[in-house]
Amino acid sequence: MSSEEEKVMEEWSHPGGKLLCLGPEACTNTELLAILIGTGYKGKSALDIAKELLYKYYSINGLMGQSLSEMAQIKGLKDVKLTRIAAAFELAKRIIKELEKE
Repeated sequence: MSSEEEKVMEEWSHPGGKLLCLGPEACTNTELLAILIGTGYKGKSALDIAKELLYKYYSINGLMGQSLSEMAQIKGLKDVKLTRIAAAFELAKRIIKELEKE
């Protein structure tokens, strides 16, 4: 494997690299959520936390309906990570409202 191929494989090994290489539409909901979460903690990656959230609440829509205090019960989610998720969800809601007006 060439060094260029190794570089591409390394970038794809995490969600942010995949997004940069292939675009956001190539990422799963779990990967996009992991990008918002950013980092995990010892023994659990941001991707693992994202999987846990989506499993617990069944979907992105189910997760959007949860309060910050409810989401904070997931180990590894503290203020900064929760505010990123809440901001992304609020932007999504506002985009939907704007589209409904058109």
